[in-house]
Amino acid sequence: MANSAIIDETPTDGLLIDFNRTLCAAVLESTPKALLMCGAKGTCVGVSRRPSRQESEITGLIGLHGQVSGFAALGMSASLALHLVDGLLGEPYDKINPQVVDGVGEVANILVGGVKSALSSTDWAFAQITVPSVIVGDGYHVAFARGIELLDVVFEVDNHNAIIATDRLLHVTLSLLKL
Repeated sequence: MANSAIIDETPTDGLLIDFNRTLCAAVLESTPKALLMCGAKGTCVGVSRRPSRQESEITGLIGLHGQVSGFAALGMSASLALHLVDGLLGEPYDKINPQVVDGVGEVANILVGGVKSALSSTDWAFAQITVPSVIVGDGYHVAFARGIELLDVVFEVDNHNAIIATDRLLHVTLSLLKL
């Protein structure tokens, strides 16, 4: 079983904080692959089981259903969205437009497909995903119910256009409830 080897070797095993190692391993396995499809590289710089304050200007959301129910969210700055979609589509964009919004949805789809595959033989498996929704704008908050398994993994993405640190940060958030 290939996934169990990856989970067993997760670089988070030595951390003393409490978070779901299985979900984290799936995100750590899937995100670099999705970024590579966008011509980008990223490094995990943070893991939390509570939502962190995000200044995401654009967020891709996908619902997850199966043995678990919930959603996955990819939050990023407009600068990072342009960078990733440029790499994915091979076309430069200088502002958020319908193609960039669709591209962010596709990046979310690629990443969540990897997470789905990585979790397929675990207690956290889900069989179905929804069509991506994309939120444009940073003035929103998500309320999380008690009892939900939440994981927020932050990646710093190589982005040559980034002037400030938040323009390099990609938040991958899983919010799941076992059924």
